[in-house]
Amino acid sequence: MTDRPSPRISTRKQPKQERSAALVAAILDAAVQVLAKEGAARFTTARVAEKAGVSVGSLYQYFPNKAAILFRLQADEWRQTTDMLAQTLGDASRPPMERLRALVHAFLHSECQEAALRVALGDAAPLYRNAPEAKEARSAGEGVFDAFLHEALSDADAATRDRAGDLIAATLTAVGKQFSETPRRPEEIDTYADAMADMFRAYIRDLGNA
Repeated sequence: MTDRPSPRISTRKQPKQERSAALVAAILDAAVQVLAKEGAARFTTARVAEKAGVSVGSLYQYFPNKAAILFRLQADEWRQTTDMLAQTLGDASRPPMERLRALVHAFLHSECQEAALRVALGDAAPLYRNAPEAKEARSAGEGVFDAFLHEALSDADAATRDRAGDLIAATLTAVGKQFSETPRRPEEIDTYADAMADMFRAYIRDLGNA
C-alpha cells in the first residue's frame, strides 16, 4: 500500500505589486477568521474567499487549495516562533538560564493569546505535515535552539544536547497546548512559566554536572 501523495502547498505565485500583496493579506486575514470560527473541518476556500470579499478564482491565483492556505498560516506561525527563539535565546548579553526563562514566558503568553487559531492549525496539520515544504519550515528554528544548548551545555556531548533539546521542545509544545486550552490571567501564565523555567534550569544544570 502506497502513501497518499501530499497536496500541493506552495503558493502559485508571489505578489509583486502593492495591490496583489494587499489581496494576499486580505485572503490570509480572512483565513484566520474562518479557521478560528469554523475550525479545520469546515474550513474551505469558498468560505475564505467570501470572507475576504474576493472571487474564488482570485484566491486560486495565489493558493491552489485550502491546504496551501493553511500551510501558509502555519508557516507564518513557525516563522514568528523562530524569530522569537532567535531574539530571546540569541541575546548573548544575558546569561543562558535567564534567556531560557524569558523564552518560556514569551512562548506561554503567545500560546494563550492565540489558542483557538493554534488548535485549529493543529487539527489541519495532516493536510500538509508530510510535505517537504513543511519539514523545511519546521527545521528553521532547530538551529537556533541547537546553538543555545551548545552554549548552555558546552561540556556535554552532542547526543546529550540533542536529547535535551528534544525534551524541552516537546514539553513546551505539549504543555503549552494543554495549558492554553483554558483561559488564563497574565499573572497565572507568569507563575506557570516560572515553574517550567525552574524545571528546565534544574534539568540543564544536572546535565552539565553529569
